[in-house]
Amino acid sequence: MDKRSLAQMAQRFREAEQRAEILRQELAAAIRQADIDGVAQKDICEATGYTRQQVRRIVLAGEASESD
Repeated sequence: MDKRSLAQMAQRFREAEQRAEILRQELAAAIRQADIDGVAQKDICEATGYTRQQVRRIVLAGEASESD
């Protein structure tokens, strides 16, 4: 592994982190929309693999940001 290859790998990693952050935000918005649409929390958990507590935090975080 030379310096240039290592730098390219690091750049690819940073780009993947940026894409993951965008997707994380999109998923959170989709979870909030599913909650608004009346999708059962159990079904949201099954679809996402998140725990009920994680889903509650995401939904509540969205409600808090809307009231600001």
